[in-house]
Amino acid sequence: MSAVAADDEDTWNEFRKLVNMAPGDLEKWLETDESKSAGQHKDGGESTGHASGRRIVALLRAKRADLTEDDYAHMRKVVGYIHRHLAQRPSGDVTDSRWRHSLMNWGHDPLADN
Repeated sequence: MSAVAADDEDTWNEFRKLVNMAPGDLEKWLETDESKSAGQHKDGGESTGHASGRRIVALLRAKRADLTEDDYAHMRKVVGYIHRHLAQRPSGDVTDSRWRHSLMNWGHDPLADN
């Protein structure tokens, strides 16, 4: 296995571990007002996380053999975002927080780990 292939294997495993929402559940979540209002919006458009969530749904449904280097790059971006955002967990109940909603846009529901 080449170094690139090994890196892709690690990326795949970490992505599948951290993205804990099923594609259908993520798709339903992305249709909610809470999802659409979470995250940073440029020029009043779609947030980065919301756009990423749509791509994550496609990645989860894709056959692994069909994934491109660009797909793996996005998976690495998702993994990095989730790790950074988890480290910023606010105190108190996060059930209906923008923090949780933003993570869910990236395919990770922190309450599903409980």
